[in-house]
Amino acid sequence: MKQMIGGGILFLLLGIPFTIVFLESMMVIHMLVQIPLLILAGWLMGAGVLQKFPRFFANWNGNGVSGILLVSIILMYWMLPRAMDEALLGGWIELFKFISLPVAGLFIRDSWTKLKTNGKSFVFLNFLSMFGLMGWLYMDAPIQLCNNYLELEQKALGWGFLAITLAMILYLLQNVFMDHSGREHEPL
Repeated sequence: MKQMIGGGILFLLLGIPFTIVFLESMMVIHMLVQIPLLILAGWLMGAGVLQKFPRFFANWNGNGVSGILLVSIILMYWMLPRAMDEALLGGWIELFKFISLPVAGLFIRDSWTKLKTNGKSFVFLNFLSMFGLMGWLYMDAPIQLCNNYLELEQKALGWGFLAITLAMILYLLQNVFMDHSGREHEPL
């Protein structure tokens, strides 16, 4: 219950107009702070939602695959430069961002525990390559991809994606060389 309240408070704080303007003022903050915080808010609120509707999630997302597929589609959409531009114009796309990203957080919470180790590995490696590709795209694009952000901000976002990619690679290497003999399930 505390997590659900905390997620609701975080969601409300992120919805304050001043907060929206600040978080969307720079491309790096928009993409690497606001979007993950909206996902976190959904993940936190998901604790209560999953308790209230366990049958729905058991029927619709029994093995976690359909939920992770939905999460992947939502996150791929929000990595597109066009989606970032449209969200800055306000209106329906901004509203869609504030609905879709918390829903992604909810389904991450529900799906991750249901996935088997191979499924988790597949998702992790998919996002590793996606972050690396997006970093390269934002850094090496010869033109400005987002109309509302400067090319310098675009390159900074590319470096941010590459930093996340490097952190994921280091985590993967650390996980490979860790002793997992005393654990039932390998974390990934």
